[in-house]
Amino acid sequence: MNNLRRCTRCVLPETHESVIFDKEGVCNVCRNSEVKKTIDWKAREKELHELVEQYRGKGVYDCIIPFSGGKDSTYTLWYVVERLKLKPLVVSFDHGFYRPRTVENNEKTQRTLGVDFLKFRSDWKVVRLLMKEALKRKGDFDWHAHAGSFAYPMQIAVKHKIPLLFWGEPSAEYTAYYNYNDTEEVDERRFNRFVNLGITAEDMQGFLKDKVTARDLDPYRYPALQDLKALNVRSVCLGSYIPWDVKKNSDIISKKIGWQGDHVEGVPPKYYYEKIEYQLQGPRDYLKFIKRGYARTTHLCSIDIRNGRMTRGEAAKLIRKYEGKRPPSLDYILKIIGITEKEWRKIAVSHTVPPYKHDFSKEKNDKMLWDMKLWDWKP
Repeated sequence: MNNLRRCTRCVLPETHESVIFDKEGVCNVCRNSEVKKTIDWKAREKELHELVEQYRGKGVYDCIIPFSGGKDSTYTLWYVVERLKLKPLVVSFDHGFYRPRTVENNEKTQRTLGVDFLKFRSDWKVVRLLMKEALKRKGDFDWHAHAGSFAYPMQIAVKHKIPLLFWGEPSAEYTAYYNYNDTEEVDERRFNRFVNLGITAEDMQGFLKDKVTARDLDPYRYPALQDLKALNVRSVCLGSYIPWDVKKNSDIISKKIGWQGDHVEGVPPKYYYEKIEYQLQGPRDYLKFIKRGYARTTHLCSIDIRNGRMTRGEAAKLIRKYEGKRPPSLDYILKIIGITEKEWRKIAVSHTVPPYKHDFSKEKNDKMLWDMKLWDWKP
């Protein structure tokens, strides 16, 4: 690990978004995790069932499940169908970069559970413009995926008059924007607080000027507040009502559905379930490392430490072994966005979070993913 100050309990560094250390050096995410252990989960589950009964059978669908095919949305869908016995409409915003195994997982999940499925994919030419603009302005090329994945299911809720939406894990698992005392609403406040990087669809149209129109950006626009209020929409995290453990959840969907994990650049094999759906997860985590000096392995190890599955010493070894390597898929995204690696580095460094300073001369190359040769876009 580098010399960043880190939580004395987990391994989150001082450059982590929203992190604060107390006088004992423990981060606020760990303190928040303590609250999780004091919650009366039976009472929360009762609240869940009371919520569900308000919507059951009131329309063609009982609820919407926003769906990517990753561990969290798959577990949420399984729980809603098998445990809550609801009829959901599954809504997927396709960001354009699903990996082959995820496509297989999604097909298997849909057929095994028996659900109606709606998928939307935005204009590829527009996506490429959005990725480049977001990278330059925020040091994050994923604006289209962030904004679309959260805004589009809400649009469908309004369009088809389905007022209940279930998301997966609460953000309290990762940041301190909310805590476990909240029943976290996935609403416009949350959307603007950290989902859309502080950039609205209207902002993006202004940035790109005559390159895109308002109609091009409609899939990324959050519905009007009056429309959501008129429908009395409830958009909640399932993990606010039941204990959320990504390892246990992944084991359940593997057993019940046949869901398969995969390898991800920069992530230890033991986390076979983490962010497997996204071709560009390697570049995304690599970009974060350049800016903040840590990436996904730190985050995963911190969760395991809080759950008593790992020591800080074990975490340090995994972080040194896996984090900060240059992913081979970087070459893929550079061609898609249309920039050089020199430009990539310059942009990334401009978004550095002090006190971290990245040293490119110390980088090593990661191994190529097994399925990269199957990725279907060529310049």
